[in-house]
Amino acid sequence: MMISTKGRYALRIMIDLAQHDSQAPVSVREIALRQDISGKYMEQIIGVLTRAGLLRSVRGAQGGYHLMRPANEITVGMILRATEGDLAPAECVNRAVPCGRSSECSTRLVLEKVYGAINGVIDHVTLDELIPSAPDPEGT
Repeated sequence: MMISTKGRYALRIMIDLAQHDSQAPVSVREIALRQDISGKYMEQIIGVLTRAGLLRSVRGAQGGYHLMRPANEITVGMILRATEGDLAPAECVNRAVPCGRSSECSTRLVLEKVYGAINGVIDHVTLDELIPSAPDPEGT
Protein backbone atom coordinates (compact mmCIF):
# COMPACT_ATOMS: atom_id res chain seq x y z
CA MET A 1 0.00 0.00 0.00
CA MET A 2 1.34 3.38 -0.99
CA ILE A 3 -0.21 6.69 0.02
CA SER A 4 -0.56 9.01 -2.98
CA THR A 5 0.51 12.62 -3.26
CA LYS A 6 -3.13 13.59 -2.69
CA GLY A 7 -3.15 11.79 0.66
CA ARG A 8 0.18 13.24 1.76
CA TYR A 9 -0.85 16.76 0.73
CA ALA A 10 -4.19 16.33 2.52
CA LEU A 11 -2.31 15.56 5.73
CA ARG A 12 -0.09 18.64 5.25
CA ILE A 13 -3.12 20.84 4.56
CA MET A 14 -4.96 19.58 7.62
CA ILE A 15 -1.90 20.01 9.85
CA ASP A 16 -1.45 23.55 8.52
CA LEU A 17 -5.08 24.35 9.24
CA ALA A 18 -4.78 22.89 12.74
CA GLN A 19 -1.74 25.11 13.39
CA HIS A 20 -3.30 28.29 12.00
CA ASP A 21 -7.02 27.79 12.64
CA SER A 22 -8.19 30.62 14.84
CA GLN A 23 -11.21 32.90 14.69
CA ALA A 24 -10.46 33.94 11.10
CA PRO A 25 -10.71 31.37 8.32
CA VAL A 26 -7.46 30.29 6.66
CA SER A 27 -7.28 31.03 2.93
CA VAL A 28 -6.21 28.57 0.27
CA ARG A 29 -3.54 31.04 -0.81
CA GLU A 30 -2.00 31.16 2.69
CA ILE A 31 -1.85 27.37 2.94
CA ALA A 32 -0.53 27.02 -0.62
CA LEU A 33 2.31 29.45 0.11
CA ARG A 34 3.27 27.83 3.42
CA GLN A 35 3.05 24.28 2.08
CA ASP A 36 4.36 24.94 -1.46
CA ILE A 37 1.38 23.19 -3.04
CA SER A 38 -0.26 24.29 -6.28
CA GLY A 39 -3.41 26.28 -5.49
CA LYS A 40 -5.44 24.41 -8.13
CA TYR A 41 -4.43 20.97 -6.84
CA MET A 42 -4.99 22.10 -3.27
CA GLU A 43 -8.51 23.29 -4.10
CA GLN A 44 -9.32 19.79 -5.40
CA ILE A 45 -8.03 18.20 -2.20
CA ILE A 46 -9.84 20.73 -0.01
CA GLY A 47 -13.05 19.95 -1.91
CA VAL A 48 -12.66 16.27 -1.03
CA LEU A 49 -11.95 17.10 2.63
CA THR A 50 -14.95 19.45 2.77
CA ARG A 51 -17.29 16.84 1.26
CA ALA A 52 -15.96 14.34 3.80
CA GLY A 53 -17.06 16.68 6.60
CA LEU A 54 -13.54 17.49 7.81
CA LEU A 55 -13.48 21.15 6.73
CA ARG A 56 -15.95 24.01 6.73
CA SER A 57 -15.84 26.67 4.03
CA VAL A 58 -16.37 30.37 4.72
CA ARG A 59 -17.19 32.43 1.63
CA GLY A 60 -16.31 36.03 0.89
CA ALA A 61 -13.30 38.30 0.65
CA GLN A 62 -12.10 37.23 4.10
CA GLY A 63 -13.14 33.64 3.49
CA GLY A 64 -11.23 30.42 3.79
CA TYR A 65 -11.45 27.21 5.76
CA HIS A 66 -11.78 25.95 9.31
CA LEU A 67 -11.54 22.45 10.73
CA MET A 68 -15.04 21.06 11.33
CA ARG A 69 -14.02 19.72 14.73
CA PRO A 70 -11.08 20.03 17.11
CA ALA A 71 -7.76 18.61 15.89
CA ASN A 72 -7.79 16.01 18.66
CA GLU A 73 -11.00 14.54 17.19
CA ILE A 74 -9.68 14.15 13.62
CA THR A 75 -7.62 11.04 12.94
CA VAL A 76 -5.11 10.38 10.20
CA GLY A 77 -7.43 7.56 9.15
CA MET A 78 -10.30 9.98 8.51
CA ILE A 79 -8.09 12.15 6.32
CA LEU A 80 -6.51 9.30 4.36
CA ARG A 81 -9.80 7.48 3.78
CA ALA A 82 -11.33 10.71 2.47
CA THR A 83 -8.55 11.08 -0.10
CA GLU A 84 -7.41 7.49 -0.71
CA GLY A 85 -10.52 5.43 -0.09
CA ASP A 86 -10.13 2.16 1.76
CA LEU A 87 -6.53 1.34 2.67
CA ALA A 88 -6.75 -2.44 2.43
CA PRO A 89 -3.55 -4.03 1.12
CA ALA A 90 -5.61 -6.32 -1.15
CA GLU A 91 -9.16 -6.23 -2.46
CA CYS A 92 -10.13 -9.49 -0.77
CA VAL A 93 -9.42 -8.20 2.74
CA ASN A 94 -12.23 -5.68 2.99
CA ARG A 95 -14.91 -7.52 1.05
CA ALA A 96 -18.24 -8.12 2.74
CA VAL A 97 -18.44 -11.45 0.90
CA PRO A 98 -15.05 -13.20 0.73
CA CYS A 99 -13.86 -14.68 -2.53
CA GLY A 100 -14.35 -18.37 -3.28
CA ARG A 101 -10.75 -19.16 -2.32
CA SER A 102 -10.74 -17.47 1.08
CA SER A 103 -11.03 -20.74 3.03
CA GLU A 104 -7.82 -22.12 1.47
CA CYS A 105 -5.98 -18.83 0.85
CA SER A 106 -2.63 -18.96 2.58
CA THR A 107 -2.02 -15.20 2.26
CA ARG A 108 -5.33 -13.87 3.55
CA LEU A 109 -4.32 -14.15 7.21
CA VAL A 110 -1.19 -12.04 6.76
CA LEU A 111 -3.08 -9.50 4.61
CA GLU A 112 -5.74 -9.17 7.32
CA LYS A 113 -3.01 -8.62 9.92
CA VAL A 114 -1.41 -5.92 7.74
CA TYR A 115 -4.80 -4.23 7.29
CA GLY A 116 -5.45 -4.39 11.03
CA ALA A 117 -2.02 -2.91 11.78
CA ILE A 118 -2.54 -0.06 9.30
CA ASN A 119 -5.94 0.77 10.75
CA GLY A 120 -4.63 0.42 14.29
CA VAL A 121 -2.08 3.15 13.63
CA ILE A 122 -3.99 5.62 11.46
CA ASP A 123 -7.16 5.44 13.55
CA HIS A 124 -5.29 6.22 16.76
CA VAL A 125 -3.09 9.10 15.62
CA THR A 126 -4.90 12.42 15.76
CA LEU A 127 -4.19 15.61 13.89
CA ASP A 128 -3.10 17.44 17.02
CA GLU A 129 -0.38 14.83 17.58
CA LEU A 130 1.14 15.79 14.22
CA ILE A 131 1.38 19.50 14.95
CA PRO A 132 5.04 20.36 15.47
CA SER A 133 5.81 21.71 18.90
CA ALA A 134 6.97 25.28 19.12
CA PRO A 135 10.64 25.47 20.11
CA ASP A 136 11.21 26.33 23.74
CA PRO A 137 12.69 29.87 23.78
CA GLU A 138 14.70 28.99 26.90
CA GLY A 139 16.00 25.75 25.41
CA THR A 140 14.74 23.60 28.26
